[in-house]
Amino acid sequence: MGLLSSSATFVRYAVEGELPPNFLDFAAERIATNAYRDIDDNYEERSVGWVSVLNMFDSSFEYASFAAGDHIVLTLRVDERTVSPKILKKFTMKEEARLLKERQIPKLSRTQKIEIKESVKLMLMKKAVPSPAIYDLCWNLSEGTLLFFSTSQKAQTELEDFFKKTFDLSLRLQIPYLTAEHLLKPEYHDALSRLTPDILI
Repeated sequence: MGLLSSSATFVRYAVEGELPPNFLDFAAERIATNAYRDIDDNYEERSVGWVSVLNMFDSSFEYASFAAGDHIVLTLRVDERTVSPKILKKFTMKEEARLLKERQIPKLSRTQKIEIKESVKLMLMKKAVPSPAIYDLCWNLSEGTLLFFSTSQKAQTELEDFFKKTFDLSLRLQIPYLTAEHLLKPEYHDALSRLTPDILI
C-alpha cells in the first residue's frame, strides 16, 4: 500500500550528503531529467522514472507538484516488458522444427539456434505489454529522512540506485538501532552504544 492509502507499510532511510543551494530548483531539474518515459509505443524492455503520487501517468510535475511544504513526495515507476521462459522455449522449439522441415536438414548448428532464440524473443517482446509497478516515497528535507512505501528488497535496491542517479545523494536503510540514534538527543548516544541484545522468554 502506498503513501495515500489508509494503511501502509514502509521502510525508513537516512539521506546522506549535502543538499545543494536552491535545492528545490535543483530537484525540479533532476526530477524532470529522470522522469518516467513511456514505452507502450516502442519495443524497449524496461523504463524507470519518477511520476506524481497522485497520478502514475503524470511525469511532467507542473507547478512543482512533487513539493509539499518541507517534503518531497514522488512515485518511482518501473515498467518491464517480459516474456515467460516457457513461452520463449515453446516458440523457439516451434521455429526450430519449422526450419528443419523447410530446409530438410537433420539438425541446426549452435549458432543457428542462438539466432533463432534471439529472433523469437524479439518477436514476442514486440507483442508483450509492459507491466507497471509503482512505489511511493516521502522525503523530509529538514530531517534528512525518507520513507519508502515498499518492503520488497528488489524495489529498495531499485530506489537506492535511482535516487543516487537522480540527486547525487545516498540512502542508508535505518535499522531500529540507527533510527534510535537519529531520534535520541546526543547525550543518550553513549548509553545506546552500550546496549546489548537479550532473549526475552
